[in-house]
Amino acid sequence: MLALVLLTCTGCNTEDLPNLAYPDPATEEGPRMLLLWQGSWLAAILTGAIVWGLILWACIFHRKKHANDIPIQTRYNLPIEALYTILPFVMVVVLFYFTERDQSIIMDEDRQEDLTVNVVGRQWSWSFNYVDENVYEAGTPGKEPELVLPVNKLVRFEITAADVIHSFWVPNFLFKIDAVPGRVNSFEATPNKLGTYSGKCAELCGRDHARMFFTVRVVSEAEYAAHIAELRRNGQEGQLPRGILDTAEDRERAYNLKGSYATESDHSTPAPQENQDTEPAQDGTENQGSEEAEGTESEPANDAPATPAATTAPAATTAPAAGDAAANTPEGTS
Repeated sequence: MLALVLLTCTGCNTEDLPNLAYPDPATEEGPRMLLLWQGSWLAAILTGAIVWGLILWACIFHRKKHANDIPIQTRYNLPIEALYTILPFVMVVVLFYFTERDQSIIMDEDRQEDLTVNVVGRQWSWSFNYVDENVYEAGTPGKEPELVLPVNKLVRFEITAADVIHSFWVPNFLFKIDAVPGRVNSFEATPNKLGTYSGKCAELCGRDHARMFFTVRVVSEAEYAAHIAELRRNGQEGQLPRGILDTAEDRERAYNLKGSYATESDHSTPAPQENQDTEPAQDGTENQGSEEAEGTESEPANDAPATPAATTAPAATTAPAAGDAAANTPEGTS
């Protein structure tokens, strides 16, 4: 009765019920994920039915039937203890096997893809680089970008991020994968149903996360070629920043936190004060620009006359000069 009430309250129709709240898959890989979802639910329903059945059986047949009756006191029951120890272990092993099997098949990238799309998540929209065609599409929170894919073609998705962690999710693909700065996550899918599907960011990423939508349109090969030609006519040729770290230094800073912090510490160490008049700062270009932006109200420390080490001026006179020099010295880059 409770299950019937829940199904009625959710408003599920006969088409949605077999999918157990999953949308219809729009890729060749989708049915495998749907079957895993349905199997997991079936296992959970059977487990719940057995547990509730045992609870009701105990309540009915082991209740206190008379006022003076004392229930039988059972200290140990080895068969039952073995059952509730071994059975959950078997259930976990079975679920793990099917999950690992399907995940290995879905994440297999040994097949030869027909095209590659680099998806870049950024605050707060998406960029799509069509790598093979050398064109791109970009959106804003107020203008959703559109990703156009040819039907029945194997697409390799390279998911990256330009700032913080995002998550690329197309519900009808039955697949979601994170976009992590400094890392490339990839998967392959073959859209096999013509139509328009909504996508969104599934990782809370900041102020306009709720507006981080995009559209996936699966079209025929002729329509796909026409869309690529239209992007070229609009001047959207080339590749936007892909969010992929290409240099050894960038990779080291992204993956080796200890080395990254050491590098930042080295960059943030201020230059020695003794040779300021003869040696420019490490980031001299930035220092010059920041000093010019400050105007004439604050004078650079290097303009102050040098004071000999054996000067007879009192310490109270020289202390403010040192403070001014420290105040006017630009902060280190981190």
